[in-house]
Amino acid sequence: MQEPEYNNFKISVPHEFENIFSHFYFAENTSGHPITKTLLPTYQTILLFCFGERASMTTKENTTITVDKCLVFGPIRHSFEYTLPVKTSILVANFKDDAFFRFFGQVIVDQHSAINPDELLAENCFTDLWYRLSNINSTKAQIDHILEFCRPYLQNQDSTSQLLSHFKNENINPIKAIAEKTNQSERTIQLKQKEQFGYSSKEINRYNRFSKAIQLIEKEIENQNKVEWFSIIDQCNYYDQSQLIHDFKHFIHLSPSQYLKFQQDICNPKSE
Repeated sequence: MQEPEYNNFKISVPHEFENIFSHFYFAENTSGHPITKTLLPTYQTILLFCFGERASMTTKENTTITVDKCLVFGPIRHSFEYTLPVKTSILVANFKDDAFFRFFGQVIVDQHSAINPDELLAENCFTDLWYRLSNINSTKAQIDHILEFCRPYLQNQDSTSQLLSHFKNENINPIKAIAEKTNQSERTIQLKQKEQFGYSSKEINRYNRFSKAIQLIEKEIENQNKVEWFSIIDQCNYYDQSQLIHDFKHFIHLSPSQYLKFQQDICNPKSE
């Protein structure tokens, strides 16, 4: 639900950039008090610009990271809370697949690291970009400016990474299939994925299974149907209920039933 003094929305990207960014995200706190929200795991790396007071992010280990002007963070493997102070907004670019590597020539090895993007390039240009963005009043115009800014830095995606990005068959091991197709060893493909995507095939398969469960649950809530847990387990290829519970606690620190109640409370608030 939208709060009267908290505005947030996703912005799609032009077709030309669809293999670089999944979307942009904007959030703004116009209330008289700080607002804290939860970001679910996405396995994407984000580039975040903050305007106003310093925003902050808190991980499950209670590590708090403050955002002055801009930072990069990810891949986001677990949910975390972020807080927007009064009169503060953020604009977030969400990198797809190996796009962060193609932009910066590296990935963030430490999953909890959050650093100024200036540190990833030979030139200190992101702070200058932040100053330019801060003088642009339209969110769309800010995004257009970011897209134009990033053009010179983007590298072409190699053929192996293309195969990894577009592999969709859930019943086949992508590493083995791509190794056979490209006459490379499985170890070579594994290392390439870790080096350029920032995560392993096993990690992303687990996340995709969990993400599918989330989507099925939300669809049942939207249709006002009872959630049949064993149907969720079967459709998402979980071994049993304990494995489903383990994944939910791993990614969002909630059990499936706690998550369901949380979503139902949001969609069906009690009258005062």
